[in-house]
Amino acid sequence: MNTPRLETERLILRKFTEDDLEALYYIHSDEEVNRFLPWFTLRNMEDARAFYEERFMSRYREERAYNYAVCMKENDYPVGYVNVSMDDSYDFGYGLRREFWHRGIIKEAGQAVIEQLLRDGIPYITATHDVNNPRSGSVMKRLGMKYRYSYQEQWQPKNIQVIFRMYQLNLDGNECRIYQKYWDKSEVHFIERDV
Repeated sequence: MNTPRLETERLILRKFTEDDLEALYYIHSDEEVNRFLPWFTLRNMEDARAFYEERFMSRYREERAYNYAVCMKENDYPVGYVNVSMDDSYDFGYGLRREFWHRGIIKEAGQAVIEQLLRDGIPYITATHDVNNPRSGSVMKRLGMKYRYSYQEQWQPKNIQVIFRMYQLNLDGNECRIYQKYWDKSEVHFIERDV
């Protein structure tokens, strides 16, 4: 299954299309929105097209993917995104235009995606955030994710050193499972208290 359409009280979650290039540009051209994301801001519509083709179209060609445009129901216009990688991390990522922050939109969208993952038998999800972006960690907690550990990484393509906090939600009931890959790859890793 590849990015099945979902609806919530306020939102439509669907695939991005070529008609959404302007929306992608607005989301990813804002320095503040992209400060803690693993790519550079988009400078123009050509960048938006390349981003769409690399980050969305390529994944929509795969057998299974969860790469959602988060749209307000009143106009079906994307204001953000929620993605889940299909590697063994099942990394849960999200982003939202700044003017839509603090409205519970990512929580609402994230809950709908998590429900779909449960139906589809995905065993767990992980998510990471820069320690300097605790609001993202708050979103993870509100989605039921639990802090597991912190680790240091030389983050690409920005080539900066970052300490990440890793959260996990086990969807199959195996509460003992902890995704260890980031811990094992990083020479600097630790467990913080009171996170």
